[in-house]
Amino acid sequence: MLRYLSAGESHGPALTCIIEALPAGIPLTEEYINVQLARRQGGYGRGGRMKIERDRVQITAGVRGGLTTGSPVCLEVENKDWANWSEIMSPGPEAKLDQRVVTKPRPGHTDLAGAIKYNHRDIRNILERSSARETAARVAAGTTGRAMLEHFGVAVIGHVIRIGTISARELNLAPEEISRRAAGSDVSCADPAAEEMMKQEIDRAKADGDSLGGVFEILVTGLPVGLGSHAHYDRRLDGRLAQGLMSIQAVKGVEVGIGFKAAELPGSQVHDEIYYSPDRGFYRQTNSAGGLEGGVANGETLVLRAAMKPIPTLYKPLKSVDLLTKEPYEASVERSDVCAVPAAAVVAEAVVAFEIARAWLEKFGGDNLAEIQRNYSAYMDYVKRV
Repeated sequence: MLRYLSAGESHGPALTCIIEALPAGIPLTEEYINVQLARRQGGYGRGGRMKIERDRVQITAGVRGGLTTGSPVCLEVENKDWANWSEIMSPGPEAKLDQRVVTKPRPGHTDLAGAIKYNHRDIRNILERSSARETAARVAAGTTGRAMLEHFGVAVIGHVIRIGTISARELNLAPEEISRRAAGSDVSCADPAAEEMMKQEIDRAKADGDSLGGVFEILVTGLPVGLGSHAHYDRRLDGRLAQGLMSIQAVKGVEVGIGFKAAELPGSQVHDEIYYSPDRGFYRQTNSAGGLEGGVANGETLVLRAAMKPIPTLYKPLKSVDLLTKEPYEASVERSDVCAVPAAAVVAEAVVAFEIARAWLEKFGGDNLAEIQRNYSAYMDYVKRV
């Protein structure tokens, strides 16, 4: 089964991930992954860490001559800030554990719950790993899945549809045009008018020492019917995608298709009617289901949305209580962003790409790209004859 494991702390020497069961023969280069890492670091409202780090991946195993070999792939992203933290974060007994100690848990973070769970007196042992810095490893890992999917014409597109109180208009654009517009936007928004208002909203929050969340949308085009399964709860593709998106730091809600709006409408306005023509086969004229029915991809564009809460690290700290003394304090401030919704959309693209790649390999199998291509082509020939 295609899977990966990441390791590393925010101020440690590096973030590392190992991807297992990636088929042989997939074109993969460091520069291809670096493009996505750079996208993750962009966006209006990012904080000081992005001025320090310029993420670049090093492939240390599993790729030769620009092609995966079938062995586990190992990726490493160096933390440039490690030079300033090597004495404090050293894994050896020489680590200066009495410096930069954190005992004031920040509301909205896992600081307090994590410290209690793992019996840590220094919350730094929690915040170093729970930091969104970990998403650099996830983007690197997910990009390997994207590389495989692109071979089959599958595109994964992320864009921002809301920041704070500002929502983008529904412009009824083709996914390709949404991708083009979002790529040229400082907030990854395909609506230029909304983009300017979003930036103003971010500026106001920054001036107030506050932060903003929002909503992003992920579109996946080129999927065949049949990915996922209705037969087992843990193989339902909608459930797996929702879990992947919910695992992204600060994401608090996920929708598929029209999502919660479906609860407000009668069934006649929700369910997508089915049509058939010899040239197109079975198709829908609407896509309220968002490309998924009963946990199975139905061949339409996959539509996912996720809501991201405001970043909880504020320059206007909230009230907290010291873990050791139990005295009330204002929560400590670590370097932070004002708004990271555009970055979260990039992370979500990677998460979705990897989960789709997993489902793809479960459906079409194979240890190398040529074998998967044969299986895929045979299946698509069958679909055309149905």
